[in-house]
Amino acid sequence: MPLNVGDPAPDFSLPSDSGGTVSLQSLRGAKVILYFYPKDNTSGCTKEACAFRDAQPDFSAANAVVLGVSKDSVASHDKFKAKHDLPFTLLSDEDGKVCEAYGVWVEKSMYGRKYMGIERATFLIDENGILQEIWRKVKVAGHAEAVLKAAAG
Repeated sequence: MPLNVGDPAPDFSLPSDSGGTVSLQSLRGAKVILYFYPKDNTSGCTKEACAFRDAQPDFSAANAVVLGVSKDSVASHDKFKAKHDLPFTLLSDEDGKVCEAYGVWVEKSMYGRKYMGIERATFLIDENGILQEIWRKVKVAGHAEAVLKAAAG
């Protein structure tokens, strides 16, 4: 079943950069910006991460926690985070269970070849764990600003 605005966000507990673990349940009381991206250190993913980085003070002012999720390892996340000075947490979903729960593990096509991968998507989850906004097939340009506007509104 696809997720819709108004649905409870699927709970998760994932390993994070720097060796911790983050669960959605532990973030109740804050808005959560959960963004899924295909791969550390690729051009689109780097641009998206840097846009969220640059808007971090505004997300903090809106009581919103930004979390990036991909299937990359914690070690890969640590390097990506250090290289681009990312101030938010990156989560490692190596087995893909959270990607599947949020419906972002999809069939993709490049140069006529079909393969499974992460669809760039962002979920705005309210203080009570309810989905408030969903962006699918995200285009990076202007996306962080649109998410901030929704989170602050």
